[in-house]
Amino acid sequence: MDPRRLLVFREVARAGSLTAAARALGWTQPAVSQHLAALERSVGLPLVLRGPTGTSLTEAGEVLLRRADAVAAELHAAEEELASLAQLRAGRVRLHCFPSAAATLVPEAVRALATSHPGISVGLVEAEPPEALAAVGAGDADLALVFGYDAEPVGLGPLVWRPLLTEPVHLVLPPEGTASSLGALADADWIGGCERCRVHLVDCCRAAGFEPALRHETDDYVVVQNLVARGLGVTALPESALTAYRHPEVRVLEEPALGHRVVGVAHRPGADQVPATAALLRELVTVVSGG
Repeated sequence: MDPRRLLVFREVARAGSLTAAARALGWTQPAVSQHLAALERSVGLPLVLRGPTGTSLTEAGEVLLRRADAVAAELHAAEEELASLAQLRAGRVRLHCFPSAAATLVPEAVRALATSHPGISVGLVEAEPPEALAAVGAGDADLALVFGYDAEPVGLGPLVWRPLLTEPVHLVLPPEGTASSLGALADADWIGGCERCRVHLVDCCRAAGFEPALRHETDDYVVVQNLVARGLGVTALPESALTAYRHPEVRVLEEPALGHRVVGVAHRPGADQVPATAALLRELVTVVSGG
């Protein structure tokens, strides 16, 4: 099986049409069609169904696409290993990261890497953990800086997990008020994230004996704190979000009942042996350790 044709098929599957794939590859549409047809002949099965609005994958195509993602990731790793022959004078690391870490840990690590190895470029994409992990699994990212509450994040699958730090989750309250614990806020209006992101908050409130009244929904920790400062609700935020931005008028209280957030890096097995990726990993560890 020709790996080049496999990558062409992957682009067709991701783009949804031969024309869009040709545009992304910088090829002509007939050239893409010829490579796809040759791949289908070599496997002896149709891989895509062509229609007036684009292409869709057959069952065989779905199976092959999963392998194609792994091949693309391995080829990218091979490119980075070859760059190591130039003693880290070249290379690229693709990092997907959740917002508060992108505002706190990542800038320091990337700046340190730019100083020690100016030839290495880092491409940062802001993404919540499920999307970041999926990008690494699909070969579209090298590292995912992600988190889980009181444990490693869900959805790691075959990825390697390296914990970096554990941070507390705090209550964030309006400037006026006397509440000082989670249990005292059963009648409060709450500000939570999206349905997926607020699961930990809701679970903690239920463990404290009440169902939180969620009045506002946002995952932006700046917006959250501005709402709280104006008395429009209460919330819980991890320490890194409060490090990235701290509204001067909110009250922040420690609350053990909210648990901790475990922050770490996930990558494909062997990715930490790729020099450019390993160099960024080292810088992230150094930032976390305060070195």
